[in-house]
Amino acid sequence: MKQSEINMSVVIPVFNDQEVLEELYTRLTQVLSKLTGEYEIVLVDDGSSDNSWQKIENLKVSNRSVVGIKLMRNFGQQNAIAAGLDFVSGDVTVIMDSDLQDRPEDIPKLIEALEKNDASMAISKWKTRKDGVLKIFVSRIFYAVSKKITKINHQQGLGVFRAIRKEAIEELKKYNEKTSTTLSLLYWIGVDYVTVELDRDERFAGKSGYNLKKMLKLTMDRIFSFSMFPIRAAIYTGLSISVLSFIAGIVLIVRYFLGSVAPGWTSMIVLLLFLFGINFLFLGIIGEYLGRIFLESKHRPKYIVKKVLK
Repeated sequence: MKQSEINMSVVIPVFNDQEVLEELYTRLTQVLSKLTGEYEIVLVDDGSSDNSWQKIENLKVSNRSVVGIKLMRNFGQQNAIAAGLDFVSGDVTVIMDSDLQDRPEDIPKLIEALEKNDASMAISKWKTRKDGVLKIFVSRIFYAVSKKITKINHQQGLGVFRAIRKEAIEELKKYNEKTSTTLSLLYWIGVDYVTVELDRDERFAGKSGYNLKKMLKLTMDRIFSFSMFPIRAAIYTGLSISVLSFIAGIVLIVRYFLGSVAPGWTSMIVLLLFLFGINFLFLGIIGEYLGRIFLESKHRPKYIVKKVLK
């Protein structure tokens, strides 16, 4: 692809990635220098405990196009992405992971798809991915659940790796929700997109910080931020149990008068335990929604910046 006049930004959340940053920077600058006349690389240190920030400072010294953002603590990948997007200035912004599973060499394919289809966003769709079996399994479950019970519609196998036009990012910034996720909001807004089939490499170095707990949290964030299904399921289940209990009560009364009810408390205890369990489940669901309302009402920021290198 010929060098473009489009100013380009690349946002990369960084968490304990000291071993990969130099390789990432080298490959990224080689691609961007051929692709565009002006670019910036926004590296967001999301509370790393290793020497990632020192690496970012060194990269800034060698290249003024590097922008370093150090967050006060670990706020999570989605909030780190939101922080980066608040600092970008490019006409097109690329979001990618720092571990080189997303190939910098594939950025031109995203930009080409964006321009060719006149879309607002071009997203990677993984043809192959060299992740662990558990991570792939949870990812598929996440997609199936999300598609079933939320109004967010997107294709299966889409990655974080994407290119977004400035207009879509400006629209995204209007929604300062704390309990939802940045990428989910893009789908909810209805940003039009095109997919680009790409291969996903193995992690270049180190271990992924995206563990099962974080994947489950992402699933919960999407369900409880974009769907009323859990609380409505609680209502329908409660109604169903009430009807069944009413029918069971009539049956027991009839059997009592017929003299066929065996003495003992087993059935009563089992019924009470079941109903108490259901009640606690429903209270938990209601509490989850109330907790999210509570967090939103405090108007706390998604992230806190400790230091910026521009």
